[in-house]
Amino acid sequence: MRVITGTARGVSLKTPEGLVTRPTTDRVKEALFSIIQFQVPGASVLDLFGGTGQLGIEALSRGASSAVFVDQREEACRLIRENLRRTKLERGAQVVRGDYMAYLKRCRDKFDIIFLDPPYAESFLENSLKEITEIDILRDDGIIVAERPLGKELSWDYPGYTRSKDYKYGKILLTIFRKDVPATGL
Repeated sequence: MRVITGTARGVSLKTPEGLVTRPTTDRVKEALFSIIQFQVPGASVLDLFGGTGQLGIEALSRGASSAVFVDQREEACRLIRENLRRTKLERGAQVVRGDYMAYLKRCRDKFDIIFLDPPYAESFLENSLKEITEIDILRDDGIIVAERPLGKELSWDYPGYTRSKDYKYGKILLTIFRKDVPATGL
């Protein structure tokens, strides 16, 4: 697993041993960043299920201004910090150890991009999408990137958000939700 492009291009990222964390493959990550490439420069990013930190790190490498990484496991937070050091992208990065829902409930920041790549077997994806769309932490025209396994359905109905088509890469689906821009009275 490596950083694909940007200031940290080619830097190998450390991955955890065992099966507790399932990092996004380089192929899927490359496709994802091709889809959102024009949204990344200057963006404020939330990597809600940090794992190795690779999605937020890739965004920082490509010019995102800041990234918050959230994971409840201490081992994952250590790994994210180590990967930030390896890539020299600590500046503008914040690592938060804690439960994703507790973080969302107390979050007062606004983001341009939110990455959701939670453990597949749980209902974390559905729960986080519902909470994010209700608490309004995404800037107007911001995006949520949701990764899930083939066969796991996702609601189309999040008021104030437009859902893209599903992008299929092997057994992985990526879905982009874009926050609608309120109509002006002109």
